[in-house]
Amino acid sequence: MKTLIKTIAFVLIFKVTTGVAQNSIPIDTINWNITTKNYVLETFKGKKSIYLKSGGMKLKDRKFLNGTIEFNMYLSESRGFPGIYFRLRDDKNGEQWYLRPHQSGNPDANQAAPILNGKTPWQLNFGKRYSFPYKYKYNDWTHVKLVVKDDKAQIFLDHAKTPNLSWHLFTEAKAGDIIIRGGGVRGIHIANIKVDDTEPNLVDFKPVFRKPIKGLIEKWKVSSTFNETILKDISQIRSQIDKSEWIGEIEVEEGTAANISRKVEIKKRKENTVFTKIEIISDIDQQKLFHFGYSDRVVALLNGNPIYKGNNGFRTRDYRYLGTIGLFDAIYLNLKKGKNTLLMAVSEDFGGWLITGKFENTTGIKIKY
Repeated sequence: MKTLIKTIAFVLIFKVTTGVAQNSIPIDTINWNITTKNYVLETFKGKKSIYLKSGGMKLKDRKFLNGTIEFNMYLSESRGFPGIYFRLRDDKNGEQWYLRPHQSGNPDANQAAPILNGKTPWQLNFGKRYSFPYKYKYNDWTHVKLVVKDDKAQIFLDHAKTPNLSWHLFTEAKAGDIIIRGGGVRGIHIANIKVDDTEPNLVDFKPVFRKPIKGLIEKWKVSSTFNETILKDISQIRSQIDKSEWIGEIEVEEGTAANISRKVEIKKRKENTVFTKIEIISDIDQQKLFHFGYSDRVVALLNGNPIYKGNNGFRTRDYRYLGTIGLFDAIYLNLKKGKNTLLMAVSEDFGGWLITGKFENTTGIKIKY
């Protein structure tokens, strides 16, 4: 009987310890596909770790839907964006959270955002809803804990009892890959990676909500991509309008702007531009003030004629300028009686491919969707 009891106890201990061990993922090329050219596997500051320069490391042969992901990072003050992709599908669509160590203590010290067709729209998903101020350490390890459940996620830094950030996720809840991202040129060390698929409990889930902008154009038709250089020659624009294919509609998100990346992917670097379109039915010939926002660049055309050109890209107006989306520009539209077509040719580099707009008043006009 004693032998039987000892055997059962041994089996239970083995199962418990094995279960715990399975949550810890060794940092090696057996478990991870390391995609950066520069990395070092080494013991650093008392921990078995990997030193990553840019790039990242994808967990092999395992998909993640709900659960907890934990790891340690040894940060530097250099500009970089270390963090984690999760529920990632085809390397271009999924969820992410990352740090901005060079923005320590600032409101945008980190970022939750989707990755949609290869684009991260942080110029749309900004503010307290998706970031929080945090003073980072540069002389010790920073512990990151990500909790994911269905359409919700939370971040806990340095073993916090309550979440630093809670937010609703952006994409459909489907299992996908995990990628841990390195820093910039200076690189960072990563250690103690754990992945637990046990159904988690959310703690004090209280996301911040953004007040929507009233009266926005609800949706825009969007075209196939074309080369932005076409917009430099006015004589080519009408021809491009005629041959563009209208591939679908995009709707306002966050009560702020429509995200072109929801529908369109930039497959060739130079083909980074689309037309977005609304039709305005006017009762009479009249002039209407139209407030709008865009990212990164735009050419506005009314009934085929260019009437505005602007640049709202990152650091284009000031070295601190972020290019976040809002109703920061306006034009007077000379509408004719009947149907009028407003096209916004929007070009993208990075940070968000976005369009938004509203009329000062809609008396005497209707928007045709």
